[in-house]
Amino acid sequence: MNFWFCDAPCTQAIGLLCILLVVGGCGASNTVKGASSPATSNASASEAQSGLPLHAQLPSWVDGESKRRIVAFVEAVTAEGGKDYVPPAERIAVFDNDGTLIGEQPLYVQLAFAQDRVAKLSAKHPGWNKEQPFRAVLDGKIEEVLAGDSDAITTLIEATHSGMTPEVFLELAGAFMRDMRHPKTGRPYVRMVFQPMIELLSYFRAHGFSLYICSGGGSTFIRSFSEEAYGLSREQVIGSRIALGFEDAQDGARLMRAPKLALFNNGSEKPASIQYHLGRRPIAAFGNSDGDLEMLDWVSAGQGLRLAALVHHTDAEREWAYDRESNVGKLDRALDKAAAKGWVRIDMKHEWTRIYPADGR
Repeated sequence: MNFWFCDAPCTQAIGLLCILLVVGGCGASNTVKGASSPATSNASASEAQSGLPLHAQLPSWVDGESKRRIVAFVEAVTAEGGKDYVPPAERIAVFDNDGTLIGEQPLYVQLAFAQDRVAKLSAKHPGWNKEQPFRAVLDGKIEEVLAGDSDAITTLIEATHSGMTPEVFLELAGAFMRDMRHPKTGRPYVRMVFQPMIELLSYFRAHGFSLYICSGGGSTFIRSFSEEAYGLSREQVIGSRIALGFEDAQDGARLMRAPKLALFNNGSEKPASIQYHLGRRPIAAFGNSDGDLEMLDWVSAGQGLRLAALVHHTDAEREWAYDRESNVGKLDRALDKAAAKGWVRIDMKHEWTRIYPADGR
C-alpha cells in the first residue's frame, strides 16, 4: 500500500495537514455529521499492538487515508525486529503550533496577545495614537498590520513583550490564554486546541515518541500554556526568542526581556533550531503552512522511514477554509511540495469528526 509517510527523501505532510482551521463560523457545530468509514486492512496489526481497535486509538479521526498512514508509520517504527524499527531515543516527532495544534484565525494567538497588550499599555505611550503600527491596532484595524510586511509585527512584539523578567511574562501570557476568549467561538484561547491533534500527541507518546513543538511563535509565550494544553513541558518547546539581558539588581541577579527579537524561528530556521536544541533529526513532522516547509523537507530527507504531514484548513463551516491567499497561515509552496513528494495531507473537513475538545470552558 502506498502510505503517506516517507522513506529517505520522502513525503512531508502534504499541505500542512489540510487543517484549514475548522473553527467554523462561530455558530457551527464542532462535529461532522455521519463521519465514518469502513475498517482498513491495517486495523488488525494496529489493534494487536495497542490493545485498542483502530477507531478507538484516534477517536476524532475518520478511519480514512491519513489516519491509516499515520498508524501504519507508527506501527512500523515501533515493531521490534522489523526492518523499519527505530529505537526510542531516536523516536522524535515535532509539531508546529499555530494552525497545527491550535487555531490561528483570524489572528495568530500571540498577535492577539500583543493586540491586548497595546490596548493596556497605550496610556503609558500616548505617542502610539499617531505611530504605526500601534495606531492601526488601537483603531481596530489589525488586518492592516497583517497585510503589511513582517517588520510591523516585529515592532508590536518587541514593544509589548519586553521590559520584564521571563517569569512575569509567563504569568501575563498564561493569564491571557486562560482568561481571554476567542472573538468568534467564545472559547478561552487555551481551549482553541484541535482535539484530533491532542489525541495524536497522546498516541505518539504512548508509542514511545519524544514530542516537541517547533514554532514561529515565541518560545516563552507557548511555554506559558504548553503543559495545560498539550501535556508538553517548557523544555519541549522550540520557538522564536526575544533578547535577554542580565542585570545584577539590588534584590538579586535577574534576566530582563529586551525590546529586540533575537530569532524568528520560521522557514529554514526551524530545522536549524531543532538541530541545536535536540542534536538529532526527528523522524516525524507536522505543520500547516509555508513556514513549515523546510522543517518538513528536512525531516523527510533523513534515512529510514519518515513521516511528514500537513494540516490543511478546509472546513469553512466548523472553522476556517484557507491556504494559498491567506495572510495568516499561508499554505502555497508547501501544498505543492506535499503533492509532489506524497506527504500526508490531513483534510480537516473530511478527516476530523470534531475540531475542538468537547468542553469549551
